[in-house]
Amino acid sequence: MTRVRARIPAWAGRNYVLLTAAAIVTNLGTHGALIAAAFAVIQSGGDGGDVGLVAMARTLPLVLFLLIGGAIADRVPRHRVMVAANALNFVSQAVFAVLVLSGEARLWHMMLLTALCGTGQAFFSPAAEGMLMSSVSGEQASRAFALFRMAMSGAGIGGAALGGAMIAAVGPGWVLAIDAAAFAVAGALRAFLDVRHIPERAPGGGLLADLREGWAEVAGRPWLWSIVAQFSVVVALVGAAESVYGPLVARDELGGARPWGLALAAFGVGTLAGAVLMMRWKPRRLLLVGTLGVFPIALPSAALAVPLDVVGLSAAMFVSGVAIEVFGVSWMTALHQEIPEEKLSRVTAYDWFGSTAMVPLSTALAGPAESAFGRSNALWGSAAVIVVVTALVLLVPDVRNLTRRTKQVAGGTGTGTVPGSGTVPASGTVPGSGTAAGPAGTAGASGTAEASGAASESGAR
Repeated sequence: MTRVRARIPAWAGRNYVLLTAAAIVTNLGTHGALIAAAFAVIQSGGDGGDVGLVAMARTLPLVLFLLIGGAIADRVPRHRVMVAANALNFVSQAVFAVLVLSGEARLWHMMLLTALCGTGQAFFSPAAEGMLMSSVSGEQASRAFALFRMAMSGAGIGGAALGGAMIAAVGPGWVLAIDAAAFAVAGALRAFLDVRHIPERAPGGGLLADLREGWAEVAGRPWLWSIVAQFSVVVALVGAAESVYGPLVARDELGGARPWGLALAAFGVGTLAGAVLMMRWKPRRLLLVGTLGVFPIALPSAALAVPLDVVGLSAAMFVSGVAIEVFGVSWMTALHQEIPEEKLSRVTAYDWFGSTAMVPLSTALAGPAESAFGRSNALWGSAAVIVVVTALVLLVPDVRNLTRRTKQVAGGTGTGTVPGSGTVPASGTVPGSGTAAGPAGTAGASGTAEASGAASESGAR
């Protein structure tokens, strides 16, 4: 026992260890289950439009309930919200698995059950990100987030590869059953989270007042809302490409589920490599470096458009995986650094909402777009738009200028730090000061990981 404790870094407390273990468990199940859901639709006789409808059914309630979930997660103990959401996901995935295994799954069944899963995610995600960010502190936060994401990426590698292989060998139903069991185990782990260090909130003005307060945090930060707007487009396009077109290209051009599972596993390897990189690299201009890392996210869409063989597609997925970790760790560090702890879940909810708001529409229109323009043209168009909107975000001064903070000062929030270089952000404001005059800190795209490689809840699941 002493040896095990000696291997755990001093900054990795009980909550961090439990959150990481639970995320590993769910990622093992989820990466395979997202492939399984698409192939369950195809196996039942569905086409690209049906796959898109099931994907839309998952994301629509996510969009509808995210803001409410964020407000609730800042009001009640976050671990209770997480456990309840895991319980809902367990039930929905278990029923989905039974229907698929029995051969009784119909399109409306699959849409309803994935909608329940999306509802659980809407309440889980803001609570999970707030809980993770409150579990670490100080200058090691960036390393903690990188290690957390690295652990999830490792689980995603195994989950995607195993899921693709299991679908080919025994069908998608058993993969869905494994995902249900993973939710049950993860929920049990999260029940032991300790929230005593989080101060109770004073009674406020109600749910709407909480939402308005969260919106004020977002609206006053140009770099935040500009990147959230960017990712509303990026996540929608990547989500359609990878949840709808990817399985169809795999079926028609690559030989089935196994190659697509390998490609998603390559994405997982890339995120693992990116997390290792970010454990050592601490770029000073967080969001400039992070946004540059968004450009390669267009590569998988381009690879599917050609389409490249499984080796070429896997290479594109690997590079995009590295890139998204560069963005993801920089992004989480900025959130942790700048947003007051008591507002983390609400800000995260707005971030998720903006990042996923267009996904239901994009996945629903993926089939019609394929019919109107052709699959290849739709994918090339997606890649081009991702590049253009990312270039536009770089025109925002606050995105280019937000710097990493290293020196602790009294009275701050988040990590309570100021720029180590002695400079301040363009707004000149101190994080948590109550002002909203400029870039005090967060930038969007919590939904990126899910769309880019079909991961889960921005790595916090």
